[in-house]
Amino acid sequence: MKPVKGVKNLKPDDFRNEIKNNNKRIVVDVREPGEYKRGFIKGAVNIPLSQLERRLAEIPKDNMVLLYCQSGMRSKNAAKVLSRSGYSSIAHLHGGVSVWGDKLIQK
Repeated sequence: MKPVKGVKNLKPDDFRNEIKNNNKRIVVDVREPGEYKRGFIKGAVNIPLSQLERRLAEIPKDNMVLLYCQSGMRSKNAAKVLSRSGYSSIAHLHGGVSVWGDKLIQK
């Protein structure tokens, strides 16, 4: 899958730095609810890719949007949706939680 224009592909350390150092950001897990409950990155909200277009109002346009999924495919597709919808500050975790390396929170 080729890069999405204007979307940063972040490695785990860079993704962690954005979470830690950027106060004006939202972390969005675009996996399905069952996947999210099994383990998610601390502070993430769950807006599955399948629901993203109808839930855009939950994502402030003036925030950096940090997206992730299991492997990076759905988050890249989510980035396309956000980009088409007028979001300009978007990044996704390249490789998804499968490369995250840190402990995930369980619900």
